[in-house]
Order: sequence, then C-alpha cells, then structure tokens
Amino acid sequence: MEEGNAQAQYYLGVAYYNGLGVPQDDTQAVYWYKKSAEGGVAQAQYYLGVAYYNGEGVPQDYEQAVYWYKKSAGGGDAEAQYSLGWRYFNGEGVPQDDTQAVYWWKKSAEGGDAEAQDILGLMYFNGRGVSQDYTQAVYWWKKSAEGGHAKAQFNLGVSYYNGRGVPQDDTQAVYWL
Repeated sequence: MEEGNAQAQYYLGVAYYNGLGVPQDDTQAVYWYKKSAEGGVAQAQYYLGVAYYNGEGVPQDYEQAVYWYKKSAGGGDAEAQYSLGWRYFNGEGVPQDDTQAVYWWKKSAEGGDAEAQDILGLMYFNGRGVSQDYTQAVYWWKKSAEGGHAKAQFNLGVSYYNGRGVPQDDTQAVYWL
C-alpha cells in the first residue's frame, strides 16, 4: 500500500478518519490522505486541506489548507472550490478578496453545489466581488432553490415578493416562502 494505488490510499485515509475497520486516528488519516493527494487524487487533496484547516492530525495551517484546496479545486472538486471561496471571503490563508471568493463559488455553483449557488446569489444581491445584479442573484437562488436549499428558497420568495430581479409575483412569493 505504501507505493500502491493512490485511490486505495485515499480510502485508507477515509477509514482512519472515520474509524471504519480500524481505530479512529486523524494522524494516520492525514498520512494516507497525503500519499493519495501526492498521487493526484482530488478528493484526498480536499480532505487534506480540511485536515490542515481544522488542525486534525496536523497543526492547524490555513496556508497549507489553501494549497491543498487549490490542488483539488484545479481538478474540478466542487467542495474544494466552495471551501476556497470561504478562505478568500474570510482572508484565511490568503488575503481577503471578494472577487476571488466569487470566482471560486461560481466554479462550485456551476458544478451544482446548492450552497455555493445560494451564496453566489447573495454576492450578486449585495454587489460584493461583482457588480450588484438582482437578476443574477435570482438566477443563482432559483438554481439553488430548485435543488432544495431552504435559504435560497426564502431569498427567492422575498425577491418575488419585492419584485427585485424578477417581476413582482405574490403567487411565486408564497410558493417559495
């Protein structure tokens, strides 16, 4: 396994992280995630970033978390893209940058992440990192709401009620609220 299959190493990391068939051990989980991550497995790169972010099995290190999130996000991992959005939004491990936050949340949202879609709607609604655009806010909230995201359903309902980004429509407002 030491020089083996990177995907198998990832699953061994998952087993140690969750205590599945082995004693739960964050240090061992990180060991196997790192081997797998170095082998190019995007999921392992993401979870290694999570370990560094939370300080699980390694000392907490936001810069290392961002490093691994970026590797995973570059491979198309929507969770890593979503997490990178938060790191840029909060300035954790990187300088605070709303434009970069929107960039990563949009990638995640385009990959179908309902939470990212909702947050992207908020960024458009508030004009943070993008020009204020109620129509775009509603576009992203609708995608998220249709995926069952409760906050987006509320935001969409309020938009219909107030006529912001969509024509005012009490029937649609009640439906989404």
